[in-house]
Amino acid sequence: MSKHHLAGFIAAFSLLGLGVTQAAANPENAEAAYKGQASAVDPASAQVVHSPGAPDLTSAEFEVAKEIYFQRCAGCHGVLRKGATGKPLTPDITKERGQAYLEALITYGSPAGMPNWGTSNALTKDQITLMAKYIQHTPPTPPEWGMAEMKNSWKVLVKPQDRPKKQMNDLNLPNLFSVTLRDDGKIALIDGDSKKIVKTIETGYAVHISRMSASGRYLLVIGRDARIDMIDLWSKEPAKVAEIKVGIEARSVETSKFKGYEDKYAIAGSYWPPQFTIMDGETLEPKQIVSTRGMTVDKQEYHPEPRVAAIIASHEHPEFIVNVKETGKIMLVNYKDIDNLTITSINAAPFLHDGGWDSSHRYFMTAANNSNKVAVVDSRERKLSALVEVGKIPHPGRGANFVHPKYGPVWATSHLGDESISLIGTDPKNHPQYAWKHVDTLKGQGGGSLFIKTHPKSRHLYLDTTFHPDAKVSQSAAVFDIGNLDAGYQVLPIAEWAGLKEGAKRVVQPEYNEAGDEVWFSVWSGQEEESAIVVVDDKTLKLKTVIKDKRLITPTGKFNVHNTQYDVY
Repeated sequence: MSKHHLAGFIAAFSLLGLGVTQAAANPENAEAAYKGQASAVDPASAQVVHSPGAPDLTSAEFEVAKEIYFQRCAGCHGVLRKGATGKPLTPDITKERGQAYLEALITYGSPAGMPNWGTSNALTKDQITLMAKYIQHTPPTPPEWGMAEMKNSWKVLVKPQDRPKKQMNDLNLPNLFSVTLRDDGKIALIDGDSKKIVKTIETGYAVHISRMSASGRYLLVIGRDARIDMIDLWSKEPAKVAEIKVGIEARSVETSKFKGYEDKYAIAGSYWPPQFTIMDGETLEPKQIVSTRGMTVDKQEYHPEPRVAAIIASHEHPEFIVNVKETGKIMLVNYKDIDNLTITSINAAPFLHDGGWDSSHRYFMTAANNSNKVAVVDSRERKLSALVEVGKIPHPGRGANFVHPKYGPVWATSHLGDESISLIGTDPKNHPQYAWKHVDTLKGQGGGSLFIKTHPKSRHLYLDTTFHPDAKVSQSAAVFDIGNLDAGYQVLPIAEWAGLKEGAKRVVQPEYNEAGDEVWFSVWSGQEEESAIVVVDDKTLKLKTVIKDKRLITPTGKFNVHNTQYDVY
C-alpha cells in the first residue's frame, strides 16, 4: 500500500476507531486463563447467529472469531458492540463500511487509539479477514452472573482469625510494586529498593488494576475475567487469602476508606453483566449486587450494557463513587447500612471511564472519554461541580496533580485521540477564576496516550503514547519540566534503554516509587518475547536501571503500594 493510500486509510479510521483492547478468560478453564488463551465469555455460551447481508461464516469460524473478539475488542467496543472508548461496531455500521475497509482498519490501526493489529503481528492476515466478517454479524449475548455463581466461585484460603496480627516479613512494603504480567495471568511483586522480583502470584487473566486496602495490608487485584484475588502482604511470604469471580468481564476494584470503615468493605464493578458487587473487606464474601442497566443521561434511552468503569472510595462519606460508562451516571453508593443501600445518582456525560482525585482528595476528576469531557464531582457536597470540555478521548489513568506557575493547582489528562494534554484548575478557594476550567493545553508526541503521571516531590510530568501507530513514538515517553512547560517536552528513548531485541516494545504507564525520585516504565512485548521495566532517575532524566527477568512476561500496569494506598498522583 502506498503512503498516500495509507494516509487516506488512517484519516478514515478516525470515523470508526478501535480503542484499547481488553481480554478475559473462560471461567471454566483456569489453566488456559493463566496462559492468556481463553475468552472473556465462554464461546459455547452464546447462540451462533448469521445475519442477513453479512459474509458467510461456518459455525467453527464464528466460534473462533467470537473468542478473538472477547479477548481483544470487547473491553472498548462492548460485549454487545455498542461502543464506548471504541466506536460502535454494530452490523448497521460495519456492513455499510464493507469488508476491505474493515480489514484495513484492523490491520493499520489509527492515531485515535486503535492498535495496529496487523502491522504489529498481533493478528494474522487470515484472522483479520475473519474478524472483518464477524463484526458484520449480530453480536451474541453472553449469560448473566448472579449471587449463586459468585458464591460458587468464592474461596477463603486463609480465615481472618488465622492470619498474622503484624507484618511477618522484612519487606519495605511502602516501596513494593505490584506489576501486572498481563498475558501470563499473574502479578509480580517487585522490591522497589533492590529491583528484584519478590514473588509472582497467579491471578485472573490480564489484571487491570491493583488496589490497596486502607490499612496498607491487603492488595486486591482484578483480572479482566472478573476474578479478584486478595493478597495479604503481612504474611511471612505474601500470599492469597481469598478470591472470587464477580462476573464474566470486569475492570475495577476498591476498598472502603472512610474513617471507621477502613478495610470493612470491598467493591468491584463488572463490564458483564453490567453491575457492581459489594463484598466483605476481609473475606470477599459477596453481600450486595446492584445492576447498572438503565437510561442514558443525554438521550434518556435505555441501554442494556452500562459497564462499571472506575470506582474510587470517598474520604468525606462512607461511600463508593462508581462510574457507569454508557449511561454517563456517577453513583454515590453509601455503605453505612449494607442491607439498605442508599444510592445518589449524578448525571454527568456518556462513556465515563477512568479518573482520580484532585490534590485535596475532595474532588473526583473523571473522564467521559467519547464525550471529550471531564466531570468534576464534589465528594463532600455530593454533587456535580462542572463538566469540562477537553481534547479527544481523554484517558488519564488517575491523572496528574501539580502546581502550575500561573494557574495554581491543576489536574492534567492526556488523550487517546489527539496529541494534547489538558490542564484543569482545581483550587476554588485561592484561584477561583481558574477552578473547574480548561486553563491550558500542552502539546505531546501524539495520540494513543494511556497514562499521565507526576508526584508531589517531582518537578516533572510524564506521559506515554502506548497505542500510537508509529513505533518510534510508542516506544518512547515524553517528559515536561513543570516549571517551564512552554519549553515543550523531552523524549526519553525508554525502549532503546531497555536493550530488547524483538517485539512491539510498547512503553506504558509511568509510576513513581515511594520517595518520588524514580519513575518506572513497562516495556511491553509479546508473551514469547522479552520484556522489561526501565527505571529513570527523576532528577537527571537519565537511565537508572533496567529490570529483566524471565518471569517478567508482558508487564503493563505497575502500582506502588504507598502511592496507591494514599492516592498519590
